[in-house]
Amino acid sequence: MDSYNSFNVAQQQILEAAKLLNLEDATIELLIQPQREYNFTLHVKMDSGRVKIFKGHRIQYNYARGPAKGGIRFHPDETVDTIRALACWMTWKTAVVDLPLGGAKGGVICDPKNMSERELENLSREYIRAIAPLIGVDKDVPAPDVYTNPQTMAWMMDEYETIVNHHHPGVMTDKPTQIGGTEGRRDATARGGVITVREACKALNIDPTGKFAIQGFGNAGQRAALLHQEIFGGGKLIAVSDSKGAIYNPDGFDAKELVMHKLKTGSVLNFPGSKKIPHNDLLELDVEILYPAALENSISGNNAGKVKAKIICELANGPTTPEADLILNKKGIYVIPDILASAGGVTVSYLEMVQDKYSYFWTEDVVHKHVDEKLTKAFHTVRDAMNEKKVHPRLGAMVVGVARVAEACKLRGWV
Repeated sequence: MDSYNSFNVAQQQILEAAKLLNLEDATIELLIQPQREYNFTLHVKMDSGRVKIFKGHRIQYNYARGPAKGGIRFHPDETVDTIRALACWMTWKTAVVDLPLGGAKGGVICDPKNMSERELENLSREYIRAIAPLIGVDKDVPAPDVYTNPQTMAWMMDEYETIVNHHHPGVMTDKPTQIGGTEGRRDATARGGVITVREACKALNIDPTGKFAIQGFGNAGQRAALLHQEIFGGGKLIAVSDSKGAIYNPDGFDAKELVMHKLKTGSVLNFPGSKKIPHNDLLELDVEILYPAALENSISGNNAGKVKAKIICELANGPTTPEADLILNKKGIYVIPDILASAGGVTVSYLEMVQDKYSYFWTEDVVHKHVDEKLTKAFHTVRDAMNEKKVHPRLGAMVVGVARVAEACKLRGWV
């Protein structure tokens, strides 16, 4: 796998879009760096009784279009540059789907797999005590990300409300529905991706009920498998992978049975009728649609030439390297970039913020309708930008996002 500094890649993407948009130097200078960065030393009491020190971060990349928005990651390999890149991409993602939000990201360097539930709760509350003055429904609204979840958000929201001494459910999104969460959040990322695949299939005249494969069978991958077969009334899922291995069956898998197997055994391996294949082989199968929903830089200059999919829908963050983008585009493979394909999640987070403000909650059908409208419109806006500028889909999406943020900065008199 190629090794790229994510933030360098993100900055390069901004510069390419800025060149096409003829942005002024001051605007470019503003957009290629975060507006605010915060670093914290957190002290957490462990079950053993000893205190352990953790490093935490919160980066508010840009808030010209509205409150910063972005997840909190608990990961042992977290770096400031990764968080910068993800905060940057969140800025363009919210702009591409035209939400009145900016972009942010946060993280704590820790190994949650080796921590008890009580230790994770203590860490979550300590992190909020550090960032409480910086967040709020009109400042910065966090959400879960890698190794954090609705329970983490519940602890964090409770700690924030304890500090400010009144109810503020909209300060976190992707909470349990019992305390201000919204219907339709669990499958939002996958649903947004499948909606963009639907629109791409119409535009390119590709049959969505053909063969498809999913790299990464976590939450987004599992739900993409189920939704793909549900929304299109079919589709032959011939290969899936997770961290333990990859499996293949040319006759296809039943998505529901495969999800049940994964939940029961913790892996896709040994599913009846499946054959184990090397991880990389999955990316090179002859399929109509490929969903990379696992690691960054999975499709690189080393393997992009062997990819045979007609459409790639990026449910993971940054699964395609810049070099691979050019190779895939030359081959005529349509890549739906992550800042569009995975924007269903932040769209439903925004809808949760709206519902929390009004203390009035919609049914799941209403949420799904809003997501469909937002993602469909965003897909065609990006496609129009691609055709106008004669660029590949990722650059088209960046042009849309960067242009909208640059315009907001200019209207505010920042540049």
